[in-house]
Amino acid sequence: MDNKFLNKLSSFLFYFSIFLFIIAFNFAHNPPSGWYQQSLPNINGASIRDITFTDSLNGYLVTSIGGNNSYILKTTNGGDNWTIKFSHNDPFVRLKFINASTGFTNAYTKIFKTTDSGENWFSIDLPQIFGDDMYVLNEDTIWLAMSEGFTGGVFRTTNGGTNWIRQYSGNNPDKIYMFNSRIGFIANNKFGISTKKTTDGGFNWFTVLNEGFTDIYFIDSLTGWKCWNELDSIKKTTNGGVNWTKLLLPPTGGFFSLSAIRKFSFINKDTIWGVGAGGNTSLGFRGLIYKSTNGGQTWGYQLPDINAINIGRYFHIDFINKSNGWAYANSATGVHTITGGDTTYYITSVSQIAAAIPKDYSLYQNYPNPFNPFTTIKYELKKNAFVKLAVFDIAG
Repeated sequence: MDNKFLNKLSSFLFYFSIFLFIIAFNFAHNPPSGWYQQSLPNINGASIRDITFTDSLNGYLVTSIGGNNSYILKTTNGGDNWTIKFSHNDPFVRLKFINASTGFTNAYTKIFKTTDSGENWFSIDLPQIFGDDMYVLNEDTIWLAMSEGFTGGVFRTTNGGTNWIRQYSGNNPDKIYMFNSRIGFIANNKFGISTKKTTDGGFNWFTVLNEGFTDIYFIDSLTGWKCWNELDSIKKTTNGGVNWTKLLLPPTGGFFSLSAIRKFSFINKDTIWGVGAGGNTSLGFRGLIYKSTNGGQTWGYQLPDINAINIGRYFHIDFINKSNGWAYANSATGVHTITGGDTTYYITSVSQIAAAIPKDYSLYQNYPNPFNPFTTIKYELKKNAFVKLAVFDIAG
């Protein structure tokens, strides 16, 4: 071969390698999404208040007032289409199904119940009680949290709503969660006064934390998680709420314009999905979906396709298994996955290993290599800066 041909071949390979790099770079930064967008029918500007799925096809949601009505909607095809099943003149608050056919929702002065998978709803009147929040343990036992100053508190029925007894008053709560018939938690989020716990079915309550919660879940009587505000977003307890440890989310700043979890969904004690965060992208502010596979010790994020999905922040999330999940905004739109979402980008700890300032930028070979699920990556910077490390598998 002559030098002229070799030079042409070298130039071709050079530009072809650049071409492949550009393709790989664009693919990595705009990957095909495992999430796709879903929308509701016209609900007159109402906001979604709660959402739940009983299996991969059947789901339900309730709304605030839109126009003159609030709504209960149902889907039978995994959220691709929703149908309004019931409307009311008070905003709905909480939604709970105890099995595939029986569900409850509260709308301040009433509780509504279905026994035919949401096709029809009938009311249970509340005698001088309205519910800021509701927890349904079974068809007979229901708790309500009422924040009104003089007549509020915690109320319980053990006969399906025929009779109610007041079990707590003072610093009246607007959130309630019951792990079982004895153990539960309440909070007043309007003032963020405290989280209180009961161990005797609600007759006595004691303070376990001087802040409220927007969501709370216990995997057993000792191990639980709660999320609150952007400063103390998510905490974990392993002794029934006596002590709480703050779990570290990706730090706010740079890409993470808002790093917080306001609602979460548990697959098991290790796998947690959370919503409430948002990132700065080339197309504007977009909602992030957080994921942990080690009980909240470390978190990664997923960003549904920003070219096709313009959702600024997700407030509701529900997974029924590791593959099927939904994340919805307060507005009438959300996303659904049947594959467990997209690639999860994990944010890990970084430690300084030397005091000397490097003379140049360096990235060293990771070890061990190959790795599963952990590796150590050493790099050097000439100055303090935000760093993004992208790790790809053999398929790109």
